[in-house]
Amino acid sequence: MTDTVSTIISPEGSLEVLSQQEVNRLRDTSASGIHDILRRCALAILNYGALTDDSRSVLETYHDFDIEVLQQDRGVRLRITNAPAHAFVDGKMIRGIRELLSSVLRDIVYVSNEIQNQSRFDLTSSEGITNAVFHILRNAGVLASSNDPSLVVCWGGHSINRVEYDYTKSVGYHLGLRDLDICTGCGPGAMKGPMKGANVAHAKQRRHHGRYLGISEPGIIAAESPNPIVNQLIIMPDIEKRLEAFVRMGHGIIVFPGGVGTAEEILYLLGILLNPENEGMPFPVVFTGPKESAEYFRKIDAFIQYTLGEKARNLYRIIVDDAVEVARFMRQGVDDVASFRREHQDAFYFNWRLKIADDFQQPFEPTHDAMASLPLHKDQEVHALAANLRRAFSGIVAGNVKENGIRAIEEKGPFKLNAEPEMMKRLDELLTSFVAQGRMKLPGAAEYVPCYTLE
Repeated sequence: MTDTVSTIISPEGSLEVLSQQEVNRLRDTSASGIHDILRRCALAILNYGALTDDSRSVLETYHDFDIEVLQQDRGVRLRITNAPAHAFVDGKMIRGIRELLSSVLRDIVYVSNEIQNQSRFDLTSSEGITNAVFHILRNAGVLASSNDPSLVVCWGGHSINRVEYDYTKSVGYHLGLRDLDICTGCGPGAMKGPMKGANVAHAKQRRHHGRYLGISEPGIIAAESPNPIVNQLIIMPDIEKRLEAFVRMGHGIIVFPGGVGTAEEILYLLGILLNPENEGMPFPVVFTGPKESAEYFRKIDAFIQYTLGEKARNLYRIIVDDAVEVARFMRQGVDDVASFRREHQDAFYFNWRLKIADDFQQPFEPTHDAMASLPLHKDQEVHALAANLRRAFSGIVAGNVKENGIRAIEEKGPFKLNAEPEMMKRLDELLTSFVAQGRMKLPGAAEYVPCYTLE
């Protein structure tokens, strides 16, 4: 039997008083309500540290968990029922978890009330989507307008081995010594390691306001519960807006070893940087890992060369087994970003100048039909191929870890991807290598069963 705790708490940190209508929507379990999103995200926060990447299994393990928003004269309180006991110490909820719960409530209410189905945000246009991303981040209080550029986005897998994890900590440590902050997808593995390393370095440098941003979205947060170092959490409404938040806020990006989710992020980033309108804009990108991960990057690099070409390869640098060099390269790259933005009078905290095409912004729903109809061939513009490959990997992520994706695979079988013969061969080699290297599931989890077939 799973140990659970029930209690009533006040959210930690800043939270506006909610109207009765907002409270009712948060309680509403119908299709028009937002209680289900609140419940799933809240459970992910309370389940931090659990070694699982199956969002459905989390919901099934704590099937009787619930959260209710109570409107009282002195403000909002939360009734928590049957929450994971490891979120509490001697009956009291860990303070950082209370803060993150407050962030979840803040973002869900704001997106529901101010972004979705509101005429002021045209979510069918590129400009409208970027405007929505900006307002969500501004409402969360994470756009540090007075800070010099310092935010390094770290991407990589939640399922990495100990050697790779220790290396991510080392890179984070050397970034922190150089006054750089960390932003990740907020989960375990390569998302936790850089934050942990930077946290130690910031303490040594007496940097008391280090930023450890975690950016997630409702469909994946249960599979990648925020790690305990995250001190600013943002829940974006979907994966596309999550990815846009990373590249708009970040001043440089480091890619550690990972699986299909990391490949999706790489294709998203390169597809954007390949846009002619972004040419000449400094944006430091490093692929790095310990020497044991050299083969991983060789395969990624070869796949990029075949699909996106040599121009794409010139957009990043591969540094193997040298955390100090990675940090030095990134520090110089971030300084170049600062100089560029000063010269062009651009904001430090949000990259408005970056052009993101519509096919990288519109949400992709990975149904069986949508996955089968993706045009995976080289007879198209390179940015369009990058967008379609990104969608293919996004669908595999959904089938691997998202509740809706897992259920769809169980009902209808694996997703079918169709590609031209050579493309199919390259895809198969890359995906097979991810499986062989254990990058599809957490270590110790059940043997990975592919949620896709290549035809």
